[in-house]
Amino acid sequence: MTSLYRNRGLYSGTMLLNDLQKEDGDHFKQCCRMSYETFNQLLTLVEPKIRKEDTKFRKAIPSNERLALTLRYLASGDSFASLSLVFKISKSSISHIIPEVCTAIIEVLQDYIQIPKTQEEWLSVGKKYEDLWNFPHCIGAIDGKHVQLQAPIGSGSNFLNYKSTFSIVLMAVVDADYNFLYADVGCQGRISDGGVFRSTSFFKQLEEQKLEIPPAEKLIGREKAVPYVFVADEAFPLKENIPYPGSHENGSAKRIFNYRLSRARRVVENVFGILSAVFRVFRKPMLLEPKKAELVVMACVYLHNFLRKEKASRDIYSPTDLIDHEIEGQLVRGTWREDIQSNIAFTPMQRVGRRSPRFIEENRNEFAEYFSSSGAVPWQSKLA
Repeated sequence: MTSLYRNRGLYSGTMLLNDLQKEDGDHFKQCCRMSYETFNQLLTLVEPKIRKEDTKFRKAIPSNERLALTLRYLASGDSFASLSLVFKISKSSISHIIPEVCTAIIEVLQDYIQIPKTQEEWLSVGKKYEDLWNFPHCIGAIDGKHVQLQAPIGSGSNFLNYKSTFSIVLMAVVDADYNFLYADVGCQGRISDGGVFRSTSFFKQLEEQKLEIPPAEKLIGREKAVPYVFVADEAFPLKENIPYPGSHENGSAKRIFNYRLSRARRVVENVFGILSAVFRVFRKPMLLEPKKAELVVMACVYLHNFLRKEKASRDIYSPTDLIDHEIEGQLVRGTWREDIQSNIAFTPMQRVGRRSPRFIEENRNEFAEYFSSSGAVPWQSKLA
């Protein structure tokens, strides 16, 4: 693939990148959502997969331009026509480059998203949830979002969701530190939200008891053994902990449980908030066919963990004020929430109230009693 402008001696994408770096570095971070050093680190990883050879007739588009173009698309959601003007690369070339680079990003960053493989690894996840969010036996928060698309050609109503827009669904399980443990994307928007989760490989492993989740144990100061759980909302009435339905009296055990569950679940809300705040490709319907949209979404997911886990990029990618945080239990809302109204293409799962099986009700009651006794935190009665 080559640029329409490649051999005309005009201002190139490489020149653009050099100029952005020469200024003060902030412009480069705004363009690619990472520092120049992190960009080069990622380039080293993906270059063997995205590099193209020159031909007798023209020079190939350099790997650094291919990566920068793709990162700019993810960061802005700009049209291919706008990107063409900035990078001096034809729209037809861009339509091939972005999926190729997204595929390469997913392949080279595979190790950045891993489901725990042993009981010890799950216990480590649970320890962080207890330390950071005061929710023992929690080993992940589950949620999903509809990623809006233009109406795919010939799809009929297959991708039409409950809001009468076309979408694919991103399903996620996250740890206490805002990282993905698991992600699945591509399920058609028409499928019920409970059905989306049931179709994932994660749910199948959970049902077949292949996840090596630790056995049930007693909470501190309690007598009944309770399982290790995933926290979720009403869209996931399976083996997860979900809120008590309805309204409850201030200070009651059920209301306190719902508050404590909401604190733990807030982690997954913030993960999606960070994604949509940084990767603005989620801010509008993607003008891509579903398979290419899946690559774009998963590339953002892998980049999220990569940028969160690399010390050089963590504060650039997700500064403290971007994420919800607490001061003596009082919620300070992250700045991503200020833009939530403009995020029309990243919509929540549909919540449907369902009756919980008896054993889930019993486990929920045990957690509620714990949160109102030996597991209480000082501020919960004021805020619940």
